[in-house]
Amino acid sequence: MSSIVGIDIAKHSFDIATLQANGKFRTKSKLSNAAAGFQTLQQWLSKYAEPSAWVVMEATGVYHEALAEYLHQLGYRVCVMNPAQIASYAQSQLQRVKTDRVDAKLIADYGQRHLDKLRAWQPEPLAARRLRALVRRLEDLKEIEQMELNRLEVSDASVQSSIRSVLQHVQEQIADTLKAIQDHIDNDPDLRAKRDLLVSIDGIGDKTAALLLAELGDPLGFKSDRAITAFAGLNPKLQDSGKHKGHVSISRMGSARLRSGLYMPAVAAMIHNPAIKALKERLQARGKAGKQIVCAAMRKLLHIAYGVLKSGEPFDVKKALAR
Repeated sequence: MSSIVGIDIAKHSFDIATLQANGKFRTKSKLSNAAAGFQTLQQWLSKYAEPSAWVVMEATGVYHEALAEYLHQLGYRVCVMNPAQIASYAQSQLQRVKTDRVDAKLIADYGQRHLDKLRAWQPEPLAARRLRALVRRLEDLKEIEQMELNRLEVSDASVQSSIRSVLQHVQEQIADTLKAIQDHIDNDPDLRAKRDLLVSIDGIGDKTAALLLAELGDPLGFKSDRAITAFAGLNPKLQDSGKHKGHVSISRMGSARLRSGLYMPAVAAMIHNPAIKALKERLQARGKAGKQIVCAAMRKLLHIAYGVLKSGEPFDVKKALAR
């Protein structure tokens, strides 16, 4: 029986693969990403996998969460990988064919070769999941509001009343969701304490604090500020080939929501936060472009946020300037 199982998961289905002793893969395809598929997987695992086997899958938005939690409850060791790691491994193996079944085999092979690097996934607390759902719903509502505002500017008079009616409803929903986020954080001692630490940082308000807590989960689960920067896709990436050789940009291989949500707070922090203002001035003196400076400010703001949460102490500008 196998000790490593790879799963390639999508919105509606998933494929599974495990490497056998003879070097060949045993696979099963197109299981439903719902209760019926989970039960089929359980029966398959009971035949072909050890009771304490590692089940390795990629983080795919929210599509992997229900299956990961189901397997965790069954007692399997679940490892949820960053898709960038699997993509990099596929390149190293010169993978030319990409199908769900092939990807499941690749994930199983990665797990077999990197057994010492697998880290057990744990379900998030319900409070964290609810906060993420509320924050993401707020983001959706804000997008709808902006779309309707754009339509209102160019619409014919005959439909403006309808657009205003939709806008009024959406804006009421935005207000209700903001209140729900605030109440949810206020009623949870852990979230409330973390929020209070985050808003002590010049540049971070209640909305940004909620976003950070929603998207990062437990920030202390990250090993370092570098790890949290990589999760947000704000880590520097050096271009080593082509006409842009020597050019440094951010990797963007991480949470787009975090990057988007940190942009305006970083711009504000360059004015109001002495530590980030000093960083901006140093980079300007070195001739860095405005976009590079904003990215550096976003990265610095995230480092400061991680620091206050790890220390459990409010933002201290003297300490920040000393680093």
